[in-house]
Amino acid sequence: MSRRAALAAVLALTTGVTLAGCSTDSGEPELKVVGAFMPQPVSDMAAGFLVVQNSGSTADRLTSVTSPLSDDVTIHETKNRQMREVESFEVPAGGELDLERGGNHIMFMKLKKQPQQGEKVSVELHFEKADPITVDLPVKETTHNPKKQ
Repeated sequence: MSRRAALAAVLALTTGVTLAGCSTDSGEPELKVVGAFMPQPVSDMAAGFLVVQNSGSTADRLTSVTSPLSDDVTIHETKNRQMREVESFEVPAGGELDLERGGNHIMFMKLKKQPQQGEKVSVELHFEKADPITVDLPVKETTHNPKKQ
């Protein structure tokens, strides 16, 4: 092997190793949903709860939720035991958005049908940056409240 060919081979290998060592982080949020559920509704309203985890290095925002169960789905925050509709929730980089009983949540108004325990309710979460995520909320007993870990 000539000296020039050897140098070219070393450079090619070094460049390959350098590129392989680069971070694969695209600078985009990396979202996943866990712990989703809906307590069985007792009226024409319902609530949904879930955790959006963001393992990416960029924050995002949950901007809306849609569902075939209702044409009126909103996101609400709870502060000082008062509930109010909000435009969005932050999903922090390397963190999570926790929609939980007694806190921030998804609100379904004017239900088209009464989902029963054991069924699943489909929702689509819409974000400022990330693509929408479709999630099935298992319908649990009315009093269901998972313990925090």
